[in-house]
Amino acid sequence: MQTRHIQGPYNFDLVLSRLALDPLHNLHKEERWVKVPLRIKNKHIVVKVQATGTTDNPTFYLEVDEIDSSLHNLIYKEISRIFRWDVSLLAIHEHFQKTKLKSLFDEHYGTPIVLDFHPYNSLIKCIIHQQLNLKFAFTLTQRFVTTYGFQKGGVWFYPLPETVAKLTVAELRELQFSTRKAEYIIDLSKEIINGHLDIDSLYEKSDEQIMEELIRLRGIGQWTIQNVLLFGLGRNNLFPIADIGIQNAIKKLLELEQKPSKEEMEMMMPEWQPYLSYASLYLWRSME
Repeated sequence: MQTRHIQGPYNFDLVLSRLALDPLHNLHKEERWVKVPLRIKNKHIVVKVQATGTTDNPTFYLEVDEIDSSLHNLIYKEISRIFRWDVSLLAIHEHFQKTKLKSLFDEHYGTPIVLDFHPYNSLIKCIIHQQLNLKFAFTLTQRFVTTYGFQKGGVWFYPLPETVAKLTVAELRELQFSTRKAEYIIDLSKEIINGHLDIDSLYEKSDEQIMEELIRLRGIGQWTIQNVLLFGLGRNNLFPIADIGIQNAIKKLLELEQKPSKEEMEMMMPEWQPYLSYASLYLWRSME
């Protein structure tokens, strides 16, 4: 399709390392590519994104299976959104050089926030991952997608809300879903197809508006919404204080005797604004 140059730093090898945690992703770390499933204008499109440059001089080759050239601009726009190619990681890196997180930003230099491939996928995945260890969470998500989604060009697409809304709790229980978790994702999908929740409208809304809209849904609490805002919509200034991984990372980094309290974490946050999401990511990276 075409080659794209973006501003460095951008460490695509660390991107692939993180994406590789999810067995649904089709990627090759040595050849430095990942295949991305997109839904654009009701078409299912697979885009191969391959790094051809370096961290400081990043370039990418995009190869697409869609021959309709009228979609190329939309495809690039969506790939750019997912991989956050419009964000200056250099400015963010320089911001954290004056903070307690300097060593993490030096160690993981050029690590971007890469988004889930669609906000609906992000919501479903966050609900599935609630209160599960990471390994089983990925296993359960994989069972769900490979049972009810579909494959194209070796790439898995999440099932559409129309498909999930027709499922029964009993069917999901067979995959080892809890009853409540099965109800949550079915109810969410029904809200979408009934027109009570417009996923695409979330892009244009503020964090507060999205929190207000999603919190009313069963099974969706503050933790889930914060993760969707961060990894589904790419908001830059989110810091999930209640996340145990972040608490443990701060304890390790600052050599504390115990995990920091909510009040202690709130005192740290102003120094990291307006890039709290990147503070969250680099703290998580330090524990992976």
